[in-house]
Amino acid sequence: MTIKIKTEELMEGQIAPDFELPDQEGNSVKLSQFKGSWVVLYFYPKDDTPGCTVEACSFRDNIKQFKDQGIVLLGVSLDSAESHGKFIKKFQLNFPLLCDVDAKVSRLYGVYKKKNMYAKLFWGIERSTFVMDPEGKIKKIFRRVKVDGHTDQVLQAIKA
Repeated sequence: MTIKIKTEELMEGQIAPDFELPDQEGNSVKLSQFKGSWVVLYFYPKDDTPGCTVEACSFRDNIKQFKDQGIVLLGVSLDSAESHGKFIKKFQLNFPLLCDVDAKVSRLYGVYKKKNMYAKLFWGIERSTFVMDPEGKIKKIFRRVKVDGHTDQVLQAIKA
């Protein structure tokens, strides 16, 4: 049986699709609640894995630059609130991680993709970042993100 999974390809300039997801503490977070602020929404494959840890810690280490500019930073993966809580505690992350356990939002943003690792095919998140302006428009999309230097790329995109 073949499973069809619908994903959208969002484009820069579009209004970012609204969504609601629980964070690591079970609090409901809606994208639309941040209207009027810049938002960086980054999707990553899995808590406490090498690349995802480097990416999260880079955002953590640069959080002052984001907050000083009034930028909201949100991470999203398929992990549970419990997993997010452990990840946050272990690495002292200072921003919310959202739980997309059914991949609904990941599909909505077109980042839930068929992946290949060690000759095994599976569905998962393709590391991607969306930068939204205060009106809710997608200003910049980074797909297939390489973690080294990514935080600087995101900050530059907001300044541009």
